[in-house]
Amino acid sequence: MNLLNKSLLHLSVWLFFIIALWSVFFYFNMLNEIKESVDEGLDNYKRQIIYNVAKDSTLLDKNNFEEGFFAIRQIPKDKSIRIKDTYIDTLMYMQDADDEAPELEPVRLLGTAFENKGRFYELKIINSMVEEDDLVEELFREAVLLYLLLIAAIILLNRFVLRRLWQPFYSFLNQLQHYRVGSSKHFPEVKTKTQEFTDLQKAVHILLHHNVETYEQQKQFIGNASHELQTPLAIATNKLELLIEKGNLDTEQAGNIAEIMAIVERLVRLNKSLLLLTKIENKQFLDNKTVLVNEIVNQSVNDLEEIAAFKNITLSVDASAELTTEMDVSLANIVVSNLLRNSIFHNIENGTVAITISEHSITISNTGIPTPIDELQLFTRFHKSETHSNSTGLGLAIVKAICDLYGFRLSYRFEDNLHYFELRVN
Repeated sequence: MNLLNKSLLHLSVWLFFIIALWSVFFYFNMLNEIKESVDEGLDNYKRQIIYNVAKDSTLLDKNNFEEGFFAIRQIPKDKSIRIKDTYIDTLMYMQDADDEAPELEPVRLLGTAFENKGRFYELKIINSMVEEDDLVEELFREAVLLYLLLIAAIILLNRFVLRRLWQPFYSFLNQLQHYRVGSSKHFPEVKTKTQEFTDLQKAVHILLHHNVETYEQQKQFIGNASHELQTPLAIATNKLELLIEKGNLDTEQAGNIAEIMAIVERLVRLNKSLLLLTKIENKQFLDNKTVLVNEIVNQSVNDLEEIAAFKNITLSVDASAELTTEMDVSLANIVVSNLLRNSIFHNIENGTVAITISEHSITISNTGIPTPIDELQLFTRFHKSETHSNSTGLGLAIVKAICDLYGFRLSYRFEDNLHYFELRVN
């Protein structure tokens, strides 16, 4: 979840609770205001009835609500003293003009007591709450609708505002994702007056400037190392070859020189592998093109056929589809070549190597030792099997570094006494 959506999520949750609490408060407050208004009306009716009873004693005969909206009955003095004005909600049978028979309707009832000519009476006054209940229900629906509209409006408004607010950040982030040390000419820039974003730009520029300097120093070191190491190794190889060509060496001396030449050749291979690995990690291979992996596999098989034939190893290719990807052609050749060489060199006499190509992956299976290999050590630098001590131990490490560079998935498994290396490019 990106920062914009996460901000909106937190904002929406808090708004939901805050406005929900406000809506509840608003609803009950309006309900209380309506009841207070009704109670004021009942209190006014009470004063009028008491005043009219003093003039017209026949009103004291209204003992039930069938004759009007109030009822009076005589009570003892001690009971009247205990009666206080009370307002309650209740239900009573009432018949409106559009009702065929009396129905239970909500009413607001005021209970009180008064004195008239030395006698004490209990007075009950009712006021129908049908209209008020309809009003409360309508208020409730309006409050809910207002609540939903308010939530939606605030979220949409904040999304628009936040999107505009964070737009410079996302633009800067997009530039940063496409920036490549050594190939991009300009640093990412953000056009905004927001202080935090300008501070972020300054910090990123400092880091990128440092990375560019380090990158250039590494490139220079790689070039110098390549020249300084390869030249003396080539000279040593040539001199050893001249000694052997003179032919005035005995068998023991010739054997010692051959061992030295093998060591020098191993140093040459190791130097080349380390330089290649460093270039890969520094992303110095940026000539990406559309590569047809099938062609590279066929070329590598042709190049390694003689080595495989020498060990009586059968090579087979099963291509059910064309596998293409965007990468540097030289690195694609290294990946396929190193995987095939690994499968041949770590094979057994009369073994097999099978290459399967699908639309999204290439799988290489080979016979070999009848036990699985630890995958964590398999792609580790300088990891070598005991039977191939002359190996540099960097072949699969280079393959793994190239896969990491392009986001490919390289995996190993052991099934049915076969070692499988699967490379998924899509």
